[in-house]
Amino acid sequence: MNLEHIKQNTELSDELVDRARHFASRSKANSTIRAYGSAWTAFVSWCRARGVEPLPAAAESVALYGADRASDSKPSTLNRYLAAIASAHRLAGQASPIGDEMVRAVMAGIRRTVGTAQRGKDPLLIGHMRAIVETLPEGRVGLRDRALLLLGFAGAFRRSELVALDVEDLRFRDEGMVVFLRRSKTDQEGRGREVAIPCGVRESTCPVQAMRRWLEHAGISSGPVFRGLTRGKVAEDRLSTQGLANAVKRAAASAGLDVENISAHSLRAGFATTAIMAGVPEHLVMRQTGHKSTTVFRRYVRDGSLFRDNAAAMVGL
Repeated sequence: MNLEHIKQNTELSDELVDRARHFASRSKANSTIRAYGSAWTAFVSWCRARGVEPLPAAAESVALYGADRASDSKPSTLNRYLAAIASAHRLAGQASPIGDEMVRAVMAGIRRTVGTAQRGKDPLLIGHMRAIVETLPEGRVGLRDRALLLLGFAGAFRRSELVALDVEDLRFRDEGMVVFLRRSKTDQEGRGREVAIPCGVRESTCPVQAMRRWLEHAGISSGPVFRGLTRGKVAEDRLSTQGLANAVKRAAASAGLDVENISAHSLRAGFATTAIMAGVPEHLVMRQTGHKSTTVFRRYVRDGSLFRDNAAAMVGL
């Protein structure tokens, strides 16, 4: 959509064109916009260093760029680079070079050469969670991190979903707690969904009790649920996604776990894997995680189902 061209050739007001531009800029998640911006900047720099035009870019330039970046980038990352290039061309009203046969052939060759397998983060299973909560410190940091970790695990939440929670999104009931997600990665239009968090069978790992204790001790009655802490004092601003990731790694390290391949995503992956290992039906696990695609969901539970209903275990070795 070339808004400048439309503006120059019609009687539309500047205000209306600006409004259309604003809505177009909000058509993707903020994280996607940032990733595309970074990828586009890298492509422009590469083009300028070689004296070629980035916009509109020739198919040959894009194909050479893909081949050059293949040495230090995974195919999934290269796909994001190409998506950013295509998006920039569309927004400028230019034909995208991504669909050119040369570009497609180079990308196919890269995938065949280096493979497309992706290794996810290691899941934090229920045994890990029990060990972690036992090592959390006393005081506000420990209370916050316990609530953060247990809720993230029980709700199979993404880190962006956790840090976006407000007290107004929580409803406590006798059976547990209902969390309302106003927006998520798979719900960019903000329809929202409710996630039930039952009370735990163990006091030490009950996410509902952990949340009650954190909110009461921190004196939080409205606004962001999870906040930064400076010398034990609760900040007004919500915890950042990086702050959440640091808390997960710190807690895992305190329990003696190898944190090299552990991240905030390990909570979500850990719940899904643990549930499948316990024999929970796939559709019930997907209801909790919010997955709509079984193909994507099964990436999470690959490890959890390796030894369940395994043919080699049934032949009597």
